[in-house]
Amino acid sequence: MGIQDLIEGKKEWRAHQARVKALPPDYRIVYKEMQKYFFKVGPVDLPDGPLLPGIVDFFEEGVAAGKGVLELIGEDVAAFCDGLIKESRTNADVIQESLAGKRGPAGT
Repeated sequence: MGIQDLIEGKKEWRAHQARVKALPPDYRIVYKEMQKYFFKVGPVDLPDGPLLPGIVDFFEEGVAAGKGVLELIGEDVAAFCDGLIKESRTNADVIQESLAGKRGPAGT
């Protein structure tokens, strides 16, 4: 990854953050909690993937439709997050694979 890629990535992240800041307060709170959750357990491709921008798109559509954030995602935010990443390789998967590789055959 070259310096130009880093600069471009930083510009994209700032634009993304500006979109988040433009959301109503309840949407921003839920987005920030989802973001924390995804950074802990989320998909390996989170920084470069379409998940976070897709959530902002979804939230912007909900705002435009006049819906509350919990009307869109339901009361259980973690379950909603889990549903979004159920088919993705997560950080937990990477750790489990790493530990499995260190054990050796038959748990020795």
